[in-house]
Amino acid sequence: MKYILLASCALALSLTACGGDANQKTLSIEHAQMAPAVNPYAKGMVVAANPHAVEAGVAALRAGGSAVDAAIAVQTVLGLVEPQSSGIAGGAFMVFYDAKTGKVTAYNGREKAPATISEDLFLGDDGQPLRYFDGIVSGKSTGVPGVMAMLNMAHQDHGKLPWADNFSAGIKLAEDGFAVSPRMAGLVERAGGLALKVQPAARAYFFHEDGTPLKAGDIRDNKLYAKSLRLLAKNPRAMNEGPIAEAIVAAVHEEPRPGVLSLADMAAYQPQKTEALCSPYRDYVLCGAMPPSSGGIAVQSIMGQLANFDMKSLGPSLDGWHVFAEVSEMAYADRDLFVADPDFVEVPTRALLNPDYLKSRAARVSMDSSLKDVKAGDPVNFKPGQDATPDVPGTSHFSIVDKWGNVVSMTTTVESLFGSQRMAGGFMLNNQLTDFSFRPRDDAGNLIANRPGPGKRPRSSMAPHIVFHKDGTFAFATGSPGGSSIIAYTAKTMIAMIDWGMSPQQAASLVNVISRNGLVRLEEAGLDPAIISGLEAKGHKIIRSKGEISGLHIIKRKADGSYEGGADPRREGIAISE
Repeated sequence: MKYILLASCALALSLTACGGDANQKTLSIEHAQMAPAVNPYAKGMVVAANPHAVEAGVAALRAGGSAVDAAIAVQTVLGLVEPQSSGIAGGAFMVFYDAKTGKVTAYNGREKAPATISEDLFLGDDGQPLRYFDGIVSGKSTGVPGVMAMLNMAHQDHGKLPWADNFSAGIKLAEDGFAVSPRMAGLVERAGGLALKVQPAARAYFFHEDGTPLKAGDIRDNKLYAKSLRLLAKNPRAMNEGPIAEAIVAAVHEEPRPGVLSLADMAAYQPQKTEALCSPYRDYVLCGAMPPSSGGIAVQSIMGQLANFDMKSLGPSLDGWHVFAEVSEMAYADRDLFVADPDFVEVPTRALLNPDYLKSRAARVSMDSSLKDVKAGDPVNFKPGQDATPDVPGTSHFSIVDKWGNVVSMTTTVESLFGSQRMAGGFMLNNQLTDFSFRPRDDAGNLIANRPGPGKRPRSSMAPHIVFHKDGTFAFATGSPGGSSIIAYTAKTMIAMIDWGMSPQQAASLVNVISRNGLVRLEEAGLDPAIISGLEAKGHKIIRSKGEISGLHIIKRKADGSYEGGADPRREGIAISE
């Protein structure tokens, strides 16, 4: 068995036993490596947010492509049929399991800020933060796109088909047209009352000549998008140089509030590749993305705290959800304060996931009442300024396994609804820089970790994960869109499948419970009223939500080597085997 994680620690050892500085910028992982697949699996699987994207991914697998080839096909189609959530001008985090070597790698395609911005990026002339929506729809909000550069890096490592072959499905669908889905139509109508009509390019694409929005079932082609995909198929750097980059920069410089993104910023972008962030949970190992994704740390913090409770016996009961809410609150508090781009600030990843520290956090939980005024812990001898980062739901997630047993768990986004609501080259521009704190300092004058900075990547909530059995064999892949709620959504699926014995579909469909900043938001229709009233009796401040916008897409390897998928019923995704 090859099973080495957390600087070669054994499963049950604490992080501090691994050696190294507890305050180091990132967790030292020499080999995020699991067991290599002994026998190739006969078929793969794709689970994603739109049937067209799933079919494109499966077609890539059937053509002899790897999970990374399928990911390229899925992403390029999602940017066409689900432009409200992700696109080729966005960013992403991918966790990849190489079945041949057993190695687990994290790819970072997060956008970067222009080189000429300052920490005052989102402050107005009066020195106060801009209104959040004004920041979103400005040119200031767009960072250098990273998703396609990241996919190119992963393809160089793990692709089997020629790069260009993975664009054929997206090009054909863009040229022939596709039926607008009910979800896309509903969100176009909603965004029409915001700023989607402001820019002529977006107005012309998403609305009819009389100003009415696209309706479900309307056939919508996108010749400009097909042209952009052709350029990308010929040149993997086409997002960062040439006509596409020029179109992006031009759109960013449009009024209102033009940005400063330059062609030099576009050309300088490079994705990153690291070992995955891995930690144990019972008889499993959880592997996610490194900072500036906060999802890896926060999800594994929740799970590391839950390891101190008998969640199997508690089940999805009043006490089970109470414990989940309490540890989530503490994980979010730590994440909010400490996590940012490790190239610019010190992120105490090792200390935040230290089992002794997590045990001390879990010890604060009382089964009788909820914690009040939860603050970040003190795992290290420093604290940044109190975070002031806004966070809104968006994004898309997909999971893929190929016939060799390679696994992709990838979360991808343009950040907000239709990103900055500006278009270029037939696609939406991201508003990823609004994932920075709008205030660079807190009320005491302390610098906030996730403040804007030139060339800096904003913190993300994306939490793609691959989970392994204790012997290092692949168990399941999971992840979700949904802003900061991604963390709770993803952790929920791990508890559901590991401790509560649920299938991938049951885990995806299970009620969502999100506890952050003193409030517990939950799907009222999915819970016994006695559980909700019981949580209130314990002191939780409950927000009854009619529904959450999770988009959980899960693949589990069954005992016989076949795969079982789960697609979140809250969106339009499906699971298809090769």
